[in-house]
Amino acid sequence: MRWGLIGASSIAENHVIGAMRELGGDIRLVASSNPERAAAFARANHIPRATTDIGAAVSDAGIDAVYISSTNEKHFAQAMAAIAAGKHVLCEKPLAMTLAEAVEMVRAAEGAGVTFATNHHLRCSGSHRTIRDLIAAGRIGRVLSLRLFHAVHLPDSLRGWRITDPGAGGGVIPDITVHDADVARFLLGEEPQTVVAQMCASGLGQGVEDSAMSVWTMPSGAMVMSHESFTHPFAGSGLEVHGTEGSILATGVMTQQPVGEIALVTAAGRVAVPFSDHNLYVQGVSEFVAATAGNGRSAANGWDGVASLAVALAVREAARTGVRQTVSYGAAE
Repeated sequence: MRWGLIGASSIAENHVIGAMRELGGDIRLVASSNPERAAAFARANHIPRATTDIGAAVSDAGIDAVYISSTNEKHFAQAMAAIAAGKHVLCEKPLAMTLAEAVEMVRAAEGAGVTFATNHHLRCSGSHRTIRDLIAAGRIGRVLSLRLFHAVHLPDSLRGWRITDPGAGGGVIPDITVHDADVARFLLGEEPQTVVAQMCASGLGQGVEDSAMSVWTMPSGAMVMSHESFTHPFAGSGLEVHGTEGSILATGVMTQQPVGEIALVTAAGRVAVPFSDHNLYVQGVSEFVAATAGNGRSAANGWDGVASLAVALAVREAARTGVRQTVSYGAAE
């Protein structure tokens, strides 16, 4: 795969570039609105071309696909330009600032016959796939509840627009709640229906929320509790799935690394559950590349990204208004 990077981001530098190259990918260019940043990023990551011209970048005949990791408010225009140029698109979450834009992106990709995927890395992990398999195999019976605890301490290097700029899509809800929405959908195989929520600025947020808690109803009757934050240095992260016949307790698994522990607790006792420690991003990029060749689907396709955004938008509106919200999935319903 011949790649163009749209956005000179830390996630591209620290995770995605390595995954692309491990799979034999050829990164031809990086585009950024800041020429100095683009040039420095290209030098540091041995990318032959840097540009600020997004149109020229996505139209380059020498690339097959683009990876978009710019700030959130730029995703829509950049993805639409790439789709119009016939490029496959792997886009960071959230896909867009509004549900309508996200739906339009996915519909445009379908119309153009190109692959469009969302980089929801957690569903690519060995831990989450093992948990999903345990649930599907009935090891804990009927699921009663899922608790997601994803309160972390935002590194200094990321304390820019994420905590200061609502116009760029800042805030913990578009940054982390979207991930938890995708995790719930992936593990349980159903869509959140309604949400109640609260949010606040608890130490970092400057014009945006840095902490949120919400409870979601699911069609099966299962309840989901989700907690996200940028301000919790010692909280740890993980998830718990509780059923009529047992529980799955997973710690340290809400991360970009293939780490953590899973325990299955039933009437027979508590056992540690092994899982694959493969690289999450290699897995995600591999499945995306395969999908572009007509072999299977991406780990998280465009409609998965639409759904996770829909839940996050409902959480923010429920927190803003104090009123229970019904999740609207737009054209994906």
